[in-house]
Amino acid sequence: MKIAVVVRQVPDLIEPLEITASGDGLDWDRASFLVNESDDHALEQAILLKESVGGTVAVVAMDFGDVDNTLYTAAAKGADRIVKIPLDGESPPGPQAAAAMLAQSIQGLQADLVLVGCQAHDELEGSLTPRLALALGLPYVGVIRGVQPGDVPGSVRVFKEFPGAVMEQMSVRLPALLGILAAAQPPRYVPVSRIRATMKSTRFEERKAAAPAAEPLVKVRRLYPTPTTGRAEMLDGSEEDVAKRLAAILAEKGILK
Repeated sequence: MKIAVVVRQVPDLIEPLEITASGDGLDWDRASFLVNESDDHALEQAILLKESVGGTVAVVAMDFGDVDNTLYTAAAKGADRIVKIPLDGESPPGPQAAAAMLAQSIQGLQADLVLVGCQAHDELEGSLTPRLALALGLPYVGVIRGVQPGDVPGSVRVFKEFPGAVMEQMSVRLPALLGILAAAQPPRYVPVSRIRATMKSTRFEERKAAAPAAEPLVKVRRLYPTPTTGRAEMLDGSEEDVAKRLAAILAEKGILK
């Protein structure tokens, strides 16, 4: 089985986000980045399938943020090919353009199965995954929690989550694109020593892709930082003093009577 996985860089929400002087976007130069969580699960699911039924895993990513470390980590986990798409601008393309660029790079991989995280916290409506399926001309099933080899050759068994934590088991014929919410198991940890060793032997394939000249469907006029409405109160003193203050705070909030 040939599997392609898309991984994206997203802003680290633990660090403060700065807004540009124009007020309509994030200052990417001041942001810290990490791998998108659901994409990390998509990669883990691809490695699990490779270990179960054999095949190859190709990882595709935009050259943005701290993507090189993410790609070296993917290779250390077991990815066979690493494809990086160069970017001309200093900001990542929107979902519409990104889907078109990713499709151009994935088409040449002849993948039986394409796995992408079904959501990212820097997307307004989480539309990249279905847009990518449309661009590739593949059937799409999203919000998947686990993928297993199918009972019928040329298929996979997927577990789709619906509202209310209702799970449905589905058989999906390949080729197809799946939007992964979570893998069958948490993403594996890779020691730093293995990642450093992988850096010496891993070679990235660069595949240029042109972004379509189309207006985005949603245009952000202005961003506003979340206003600070209060500060945490640090409680000092003995255990008895802290307990009394906690009880008083709960009483003030109407939680404790």
